[in-house]
Amino acid sequence: MAWFPKKMVVVPIDLSDFSLMALDVALDFVEDASHLHVIHVLREMSPMEPGVVWGEIDDTSRRIHAEEAIRTRLADPKYNGIVIHILFGNPGNQIARYAEQRAADLIVIHSHGRTGAAHLLIGSVAERVVRHAHCPVLVIRD
Repeated sequence: MAWFPKKMVVVPIDLSDFSLMALDVALDFVEDASHLHVIHVLREMSPMEPGVVWGEIDDTSRRIHAEEAIRTRLADPKYNGIVIHILFGNPGNQIARYAEQRAADLIVIHSHGRTGAAHLLIGSVAERVVRHAHCPVLVIRD
């Protein structure tokens, strides 16, 4: 149990082991798992992308599939009560916006720690969250 429990902690996950480590760290900041809001951000699909058949993939089915995958990964009883949200768009912006709209006390996010060319080409979701978040952000490195 946390010394200074938070009422709401946002934890963005991408289903990697590192993002699940961030979720375990976040559990230490709340009295129970119901105060954790796990979010997963899917990029918006364009019908012009290769492999996308017009009308075949809709946001509802993508949201359902993502939520099922998250619930499967979070089957451990310590995660009972966690709130799961699936969002669409730019991950950094969506995470910061979600936390602000819900008046989160803290965001716990993992970072892959890319540097150099990889960081310039891919960018950093964690960095964008830190820049745009209205609340403290705890960044967990790989």
